[in-house]
Amino acid sequence: MKIFGHRGAAGLVAENTLESIAEALKYNVDGIEIDVHKCKSGELIVIHDETLQRTTNGKGKISEFTLQELKRYKTGEGYSIPTLDEVLDVVNAKCTLNIELKGIGTAIPVIELLEKRIKDSKWDYDHFILSSFDHSQLFQIKLKTSAFKLGVLTEKNIPSILNVAETLEAFSVHPPIYSLQKEEVTLAKNKGYKVYTWTVNDTAKIASSKTWKIDGIITDFPNFA
Repeated sequence: MKIFGHRGAAGLVAENTLESIAEALKYNVDGIEIDVHKCKSGELIVIHDETLQRTTNGKGKISEFTLQELKRYKTGEGYSIPTLDEVLDVVNAKCTLNIELKGIGTAIPVIELLEKRIKDSKWDYDHFILSSFDHSQLFQIKLKTSAFKLGVLTEKNIPSILNVAETLEAFSVHPPIYSLQKEEVTLAKNKGYKVYTWTVNDTAKIASSKTWKIDGIITDFPNFA
């Protein structure tokens, strides 16, 4: 069972920061999950919310600020909001990177950036899983290329997204741990999908995930997992 650090190591260091990602790497994680939006000047920004206020001392929508403006805002610990380029530099192909497409219009810019990195550095297509709750963004990628592994995120149960996964020829399905049933896991695996569940932070859930042959967990505490 693979261990993915959620937004880096969100339970230990401010989420989706370079510092949190570096912390996750200390524990030899199999993967790191991050979230991306696009800012006003076009760069891909690693942050979960579409607004600044929950995680930084700023206020307003990411899409309304340039990168230069966003770099002025800090987390409570004083960390900056990183770009996807900066995250790629820190991870440096040491593990899988699960990039969740949060913001509108991120699908094509993400694959364009990743393809450039794959061409110019040690990164390979197998290093990436591109996932989203907005399945239309995954279909945009599918229309452009079949080279990337696609992960279908859901807040519901696995059967509700199997048609989407099948049409996309998805690599994985990503259901929430709080409502996941063993039978769903077996169903997905029998259809050939990897199952990566979120967000797994306690020992009982980790134990059941292993027993159910879940392929990977996404956790705020990679040190503990």
